[in-house]
Amino acid sequence: MKIAMLGAGNAGCAVAADLTLKGHEVILIKTSHAMHDDNFEFLQKNEGKMTLNEFGDIKSANIHKVSRNVSDIEGAEIIIIYIQTNFHEQLIERIAPYLQDDQILLINPGYLSTAYVLKHCADKNLIIAEAESSFIDGRIMEPGYFRVGFRNVRNPIGIYPVARREDAIKKLDQLGERFVYLDSVVEAALHNPNLVVHTVGSVMSIPRIEKSHGDFCMYHEAYTRDNPSTWKILEALDAEKMNVLEKLGFSRISYVEACKYRNSLDDSIDAKEVFLNYAEMDTRAKGPTKVDSRYISEDVPQGLVMLEALGKSLGVSTPIVSGLIEIAGAALGRDLRAEGRTPEGLGLDNIDKILKDCEK
Repeated sequence: MKIAMLGAGNAGCAVAADLTLKGHEVILIKTSHAMHDDNFEFLQKNEGKMTLNEFGDIKSANIHKVSRNVSDIEGAEIIIIYIQTNFHEQLIERIAPYLQDDQILLINPGYLSTAYVLKHCADKNLIIAEAESSFIDGRIMEPGYFRVGFRNVRNPIGIYPVARREDAIKKLDQLGERFVYLDSVVEAALHNPNLVVHTVGSVMSIPRIEKSHGDFCMYHEAYTRDNPSTWKILEALDAEKMNVLEKLGFSRISYVEACKYRNSLDDSIDAKEVFLNYAEMDTRAKGPTKVDSRYISEDVPQGLVMLEALGKSLGVSTPIVSGLIEIAGAALGRDLRAEGRTPEGLGLDNIDKILKDCEK
């Protein structure tokens, strides 16, 4: 299958190589010069060679094509967006002229970017899929070399529109990415784990991030078994998220239950224990290494601001969400709400279409 990968960062490169190893024809497209240019230049000079080290199992793939031209998405059956969510709208608007009817646009993670597709690509008959989290976790350690830290055992995704669900499943299942299918892209958006775990863990660790000068691992320090207070804040935020989900007509699924579903096939293990085991893994990469990192500058405006705005429109109180936004904004010295996702920015009509589609 011909697949276009938009985004050549850690996850984009790893998944592009992984799909190549599975026999697909992958075009890896770098959409900016912001990060990982040295890795991309290595790929250009070495026939797209990307090596994955998965706990000692080392495999190399030669990605079919590496490019900086977004028009290369033409002819791809599946287009995967794997960039920071702050830049989703700009990228979707940029690729709109090259999108073709019946292509599948898979956004990972989504954060309700389906609304941006409806906003900028209304003339295209597309299938949109949103994923909760990256299929492969890890880091580019040096140009052309990726160390895998974790791989989900299940990858929940939502499909829009519901009428194209079966068409989507037939093609998406060919990727071999252990997909399970949610009722809506809304669930995928609000079950993005970074919405909860990144925001609480990083905002509450701001002094430690600065003091460590790059020697900080959020999972190893903010989420240890002897940090009950941090965990209480996470649970309070998670309760507000579930209140919004419930008001929208979806099930109240906690962060730890969603985490367990993605990360473990053992039903006998307690859900919180699954998360703590995940957090304790020695393959957890250091980060955030600075306060103005994606843990805050992406997941607060793109995640928490969206959740707060949805709560406000639904009459659901979100004081923990609002408090974290205020603290993060004060630390960075800027208005994160002005940068964030709101119903108005996503398009009220587009959100309404997505919610009505869930009812079909």
